[in-house]
Amino acid sequence: MKQDRALILLLAGWAVFALASIWLRPLWPVDETRYASVAWEMWLRGDFLVPYVNGEPYSHKPPLLFWLIQAGWAVFGVNDWWPRLVAPLCALAAIPLLLKLEKLLWDEKQEQNSYSIWVLFGTLLFASFITLVMFDLLLMLCAMAGMIGVLYLSKNQFKGVLWLGAGIGLGVLAKGPVILLHVLPAACAAPWWAPSLKGKLGRWYLDIFLGVLLGAALALAWALPAAYFGGEEYSRAIFWGQTAGRVSESFAHRSPWWYYLPLLPLIFFPWFVWPRFWRGISVKDQGQKFLAAWLLLALLGFSLVSGKQAKYLVPLLPAFALLAGHALARLKSPPRWWEMLPPALGFLALPALLAYLRSRPDGIKLPEWWVANIALWPVVVLALIPLLLFFCRKDTAVQARALAFAVLGAFAVAGAGLIPAYVPYGDPRPAARHIAALQDENVPLAHLGKYHAQYNFAGRLRAPIEILDPQEVRGWVAAHPGGQVLTMDPVRYQGAGGGAAAGGPEYQAPFRGAWLQAWRGEALLVARPELR
Repeated sequence: MKQDRALILLLAGWAVFALASIWLRPLWPVDETRYASVAWEMWLRGDFLVPYVNGEPYSHKPPLLFWLIQAGWAVFGVNDWWPRLVAPLCALAAIPLLLKLEKLLWDEKQEQNSYSIWVLFGTLLFASFITLVMFDLLLMLCAMAGMIGVLYLSKNQFKGVLWLGAGIGLGVLAKGPVILLHVLPAACAAPWWAPSLKGKLGRWYLDIFLGVLLGAALALAWALPAAYFGGEEYSRAIFWGQTAGRVSESFAHRSPWWYYLPLLPLIFFPWFVWPRFWRGISVKDQGQKFLAAWLLLALLGFSLVSGKQAKYLVPLLPAFALLAGHALARLKSPPRWWEMLPPALGFLALPALLAYLRSRPDGIKLPEWWVANIALWPVVVLALIPLLLFFCRKDTAVQARALAFAVLGAFAVAGAGLIPAYVPYGDPRPAARHIAALQDENVPLAHLGKYHAQYNFAGRLRAPIEILDPQEVRGWVAAHPGGQVLTMDPVRYQGAGGGAAAGGPEYQAPFRGAWLQAWRGEALLVARPELR
């Protein structure tokens, strides 16, 4: 019961942090603002089949996240806070799935101290995504559902086909065919982790194939009509670009195969650097072998493709949490006083980073006012280290809880002390309000260079912004007298007194280390002769 109260306190802490984040920061460009803008444009169009962004079909991501956002809007009305709650709700939904996986892996009565939830919510990579409007936690849930299906099939229960098919189908709708890389390698390695399947492998692989077919049918139920209504280019993008196209490009360039190896201590922090975790690791029973296959084979697959980001490993976190949690629960050896030292010292990384930022603000293009506001917070984070060392003589359960709470504490410090100081540096809302006012006055608008729809949802824009290459500016200005062109410039426009009266921009505001400027077309051509 004591552990249950402590776990409820941890989850309540994360719930408070998730709710506070809605007010502490805006949606961050460019990913969060883009995804919210896609959902907003689908809502405006009343088109829930083909995602759109800034007036164009959006083929880079499937629609499941956008559907979830619109489901909340259908109940609560369009608002800023519901999209921000989807990820925390996904994190919460991971708990019953994690417990179900744990029960399927180890049929015997679970030990009273189960650490898998503590490990999951106390892992740096998982904690980093709890408040982000991204696809990765949603994909993680789909991978967990698929793995539940694989485990059911290993017990000769046909409902595993339904779980596997649902996990794959929803995974494709969440982030594309990458779900197969999370699910199929461990399923295909069943002869190693499930010796009971010996002599039944023909039926095993048939059931896996049926699960894949069911998943494909679920995905195609959306993809086929979307391809029809989205047009030829969109159809080619979602079928070729999301499958064979990505595979053909994935081995070409970017990061070396060992990219993830030096990141593993950070991705799985603090558990990966905790010696007590390694003392408990032992891949002996079927459950541990299954988790090792899930974790290592997927990691190998992502290491072989060249496009790499740490967030691609988020769906592997349940496998790590279950493996680490089971290892810690079975550990009987007494604690050693120095074992808390490596994770405690790991929390020095944030103060070290902040000290580095303070020493080189110009190199990172951070404003001086932001650097000045972060002076106190390294000291606050440093207080975590002696607090953790206080638990060096405690048992495994107390130490594991302390580490999970320390991760929550570090995020709370960053969220309350650092992020609000950063908000004026990356907040799209002031510029979005100005752009929305121009649209309300029917002023034609265009954006010079790349535009990621960062203002569309923030300003509730009801029309797309035309995107111009430099050679197109002169023709657009001639065709739209009175129109305004948005530009991003690394320096503030000064001019003779600055501003439109001096032939400068009608509006300018700092945004992500540069200056967003709104120019009347004729003034822009005068100020930028190379665009004539």
